[in-house]
Amino acid sequence: METTANVLVGLVAALHAYILVLEMFLWERKPGRKLSGFDAALARATAPLAANQGLYNGFLAAGLIWALIAGDPTGFQAKVFFLVCVLIAGLYGGLTANRRIFAAQALPGALALAAVLLAR
Repeated sequence: METTANVLVGLVAALHAYILVLEMFLWERKPGRKLSGFDAALARATAPLAANQGLYNGFLAAGLIWALIAGDPTGFQAKVFFLVCVLIAGLYGGLTANRRIFAAQALPGALALAAVLLAR
């Protein structure tokens, strides 16, 4: 179960690294505009906000990667902390921004968190 939990944590970290790239570097290009649904003008106007969001997603990814390589008990505690952060961000985003965030962020975070707790 520990291997499954670590794979899920790694996938959540990779997802947030991908979101960092989309929001910080590709927001005004096709992939970022497809994600946001914004036209070129709105994408340009919101790029600084998206880059800020991307940076926060990068911090989540970095924390999860650190949690994977840290020894216990720190690794376990960091996994739980950062996955709870992912889950809360996903729930908030799903409620306030776009319902797709429930499935794209909150669900993977919740599944990884459950696996980490079950593996303990």
